[in-house]
Amino acid sequence: MHACTLAVELHVPAAGSLKAKRAAIRPILDGARARFRVAAAEVGFQEQWQRALLGFATVAGEAHQVEEVLDKLERFVWSHPDVEVVATTRSWLEDG
Repeated sequence: MHACTLAVELHVPAAGSLKAKRAAIRPILDGARARFRVAAAEVGFQEQWQRALLGFATVAGEAHQVEEVLDKLERFVWSHPDVEVVATTRSWLEDG
């Protein structure tokens, strides 16, 4: 079993409120869940208007499958014009 998390730090320049920020990141989270079958949540900067930290996790039988899903997911996040990607970090979870 291979598992990996992906953290994506975002800047949401047009957000003037928490409601506006969440409106910008919701399509990313919902789309990631539906398209890539990953766990997805806002995991940081919940009280800041123009910053967001999104967390994603996936599991597969082979490491290359996990990498493929996360590569596609990263491109999906980058494709959203309402947000700017500041940083991404992958963390592999060790078995046992």
